Amino acid sequence: MSEESSKGGLRPSVLSLTISQRSALYAAYIPQLKRGGLFIPTTRQYRLGDDVFMLLSIMDDPNKLPVAGKVVWVTPPNCQGSKTQGVGVHFTDDESGQAARRRIESLLSGLLQSSRTTHTY
Repeated sequence: MSEESSKGGLRPSVLSLTISQRSALYAAYIPQLKRGGLFIPTTRQYRLGDDVFMLLSIMDDPNKLPVAGKVVWVTPPNCQGSKTQGVGVHFTDDESGQAARRRIESLLSGLLQSSRTTHTY
């Protein structure tokens, strides 16, 4: 649920995500997106194109990564195949998006070519 900003537009909603295991990071990461992205489990309603702001805590890194993005995937509730409800968020093409992609891909080196299932594939 977005909030109105003082300019009359909508501010992106904030999603907080903590990923503490490499396998969970692999399942959430969407490398097929040009700038990378993450699947975020949520029961909150989103539409394609919605702007979101993420605060990511990844593995044992004490620093949270602030990343803006856009919803490009929606898995609705009660989805066929028992997929987790949530949204896929494409990182923005700025320093925060690039930093998140670099960090995630370095943590997943060697796993990105795996055929294991993920939340989106």
